[in-house]
Amino acid sequence: MTDPWVALTADSDLVERLGELRHAHEVFTTAGRLELPVRSVVGESWRRSARARVSPDGAAQVELGADELGPYREGHPLARAMPVIRELMSAYATDGEHLLAVCDAYGRLLWVEGHETTRRRAGRMNFVEGARWSESVAGTNAPGTAIAVDRPVQVFAAEHFLRPVQQWTCAAAPLHDPRTGRVLGAVDITGGNRLAHPHSLAFVQAVARAAESQLALLAPSPAEESVELSALGRDEALLVAGGRKIRLSRRHSEILVTLARHPEGLGGDELLIELYEDESVTPVTLRAELSRLRRLLGPELLLSRPYRFAAPVDADFDTVARRLASGAVAAALSAYAGPLLPGSQAPSVARLRRRLDDQLRASLIARGDPGLLADWAYSPWGEEDLPVWQALAAAAPPGQRAAPLARARELDAEQR
Repeated sequence: MTDPWVALTADSDLVERLGELRHAHEVFTTAGRLELPVRSVVGESWRRSARARVSPDGAAQVELGADELGPYREGHPLARAMPVIRELMSAYATDGEHLLAVCDAYGRLLWVEGHETTRRRAGRMNFVEGARWSESVAGTNAPGTAIAVDRPVQVFAAEHFLRPVQQWTCAAAPLHDPRTGRVLGAVDITGGNRLAHPHSLAFVQAVARAAESQLALLAPSPAEESVELSALGRDEALLVAGGRKIRLSRRHSEILVTLARHPEGLGGDELLIELYEDESVTPVTLRAELSRLRRLLGPELLLSRPYRFAAPVDADFDTVARRLASGAVAAALSAYAGPLLPGSQAPSVARLRRRLDDQLRASLIARGDPGLLADWAYSPWGEEDLPVWQALAAAAPPGQRAAPLARARELDAEQR
């Protein structure tokens, strides 16, 4: 095997390989032992799937209902790449009785298109729009594994972790934001064993490159961009404006988060109250901080009298709040990277952090979706969250309740 990301070489014996993989999968899922000839990328994925307690007889879960799917994918960055993806893949998928699929960075299928009979067959294993195919939910599969390893990958037959998926072969490649490089999702081609060929992986990889090129062409010029502020899950916020990326100090992060919440602007005295509990901090101290911040950002971006942004601010914490307000709980969780400036004690930041976390937690518990609850519970900020663990234990399928129930009991005993 010259390329570890390709399932088969051109001269592989298909029947022999199928038998070997079925045996290796059975040994791993029953005895936990990894045997040759499982590729390293597949073996590592099987181990991740097992650690996530994915059942080999389980199924992907639909997370985005019809009410959420349409608005979410219309606003997703990959929507702008769909015309070129369809142009390159639609005929190939339909003529070959395959499916083209595009998922977001959480493995949720946003578009599934192609041969109608194949779509109906795939629907029986929940390979449908709105279903989540991340490794943590659906085990080893091309779109989920491509996102996990950030590499194009092909998955053949019994290399899939879920047994109901082992009659399929798929190839997928991650899609990246051309400006930031972050993973936006993946493009996938799914079908029968005819896809078990090196050409299918090369094809989907070429489609991904074309889609990323299209996104780069459609990206607005720096002069047209709003200001992007990322402050969730980090103590030092990141500001992107005018083509520049600026990592801010903790105090400057608190100032800009507060100003982002007040687009009308704040006077010096108002900002002082929002940022400091300690009355010994003087207006002179704050003015000095603001002066340094304006030199860093430029007076064309941060205005004074009152202090305010000169351009609209696209803040990640506002995105979460807007999605929660519209009832799009799954979409809100996908945008949530962690607590807002977790180390900050600034009154305005602490209030916003607490309010956002409480609203998201309450929405997750009310929704009762085990996949969404698990995303929160198994995160660093959710590992001590007793109500969420209790909700997960109640919502999980019978075969998956033991672990969350044990964790809920452990936390309950600790917190008494």
